[in-house]
Amino acid sequence: MNTESNAVPDSPLGSPAIAPTAMSEPRPFYWSVRRELWENRSVYVAPLAVAAVVLLGSAISLVGLPRSVRGVAALDLAVQSAMLAHPYAHIAMLLVATGVLVGIFYCLDALHGERRDRSILFWKSLPVSDLTTVLSKAIIPFVIVPLIIFVTTVVLQFIMLLMSSAVLLATGAGVTTLWARLPLFQMQLVLLYGLIVLALWHAPIYAWLLLVSGWARRAAFLWAVLPLVAISVFEWIAFHTSYFGSLMHDRVGGFVAHAFALRQPGSGPLDPHFIPLALIAPGKFLSTPGLWLGLAVAAIFLALAVRLRRYREPI
Repeated sequence: MNTESNAVPDSPLGSPAIAPTAMSEPRPFYWSVRRELWENRSVYVAPLAVAAVVLLGSAISLVGLPRSVRGVAALDLAVQSAMLAHPYAHIAMLLVATGVLVGIFYCLDALHGERRDRSILFWKSLPVSDLTTVLSKAIIPFVIVPLIIFVTTVVLQFIMLLMSSAVLLATGAGVTTLWARLPLFQMQLVLLYGLIVLALWHAPIYAWLLLVSGWARRAAFLWAVLPLVAISVFEWIAFHTSYFGSLMHDRVGGFVAHAFALRQPGSGPLDPHFIPLALIAPGKFLSTPGLWLGLAVAAIFLALAVRLRRYREPI
């Protein structure tokens, strides 16, 4: 009498073993950053819109380019490079200013917006810590916006160079002068260095705005600005000094003096619109006490923003 066996038959020899499918680990910080970009399209739309306007204006200005290049060809070599670099440097400065504005308004709304539309209740239900959420918002002005500005500027400058070359070739002007004397790659390296310096120097500003965004119930911009103005006015009335105002002024625009050697021995001040690569001073910048004090203050503000988000209720 044959009986059926309940034993599982052995797998054939040589057959590959079936391994369990490994589930991918969740990446809450990565997806939190992606969420910020999905929900705040102005982070990349604003620089692209400015770049489009600049490109249109540059295309119109190409009408007078051949005459300008012929005039530049008779000048000193150093002056030629500076004159040819000015339009490209001005465009870079405009995009950098756009990036700063985008970072400021993003930080003011980053934590305030989710409380205003009550989406904070949904995001708190997910297994994502407040620290991860705040850091994912802080990385936007610290890293993502500068990276977008750099890539946009580099692409725009190359398009402008190609357009200028086409016009010069069509008119028989000095296209060789443009390619030989325009320090475009040098300018882009200086731009990358400047964006890193700017992000580090403005870190306490962005962290302060994030803190106010998580605390204020309304009018976050006023709550961010008015206390600083009130402190400056109080100091002036009470002590007839302006140390706090000077500190704020240096924190906004003082990075240039700390990060670049704008004065050469025996010469006057250089044009800040075009800074040669030889004048960057990373050692001087890293040895500035204000840099590390600002980063320490930024860390404190971010820690307070994390704690605020943990206990603040929707508006």
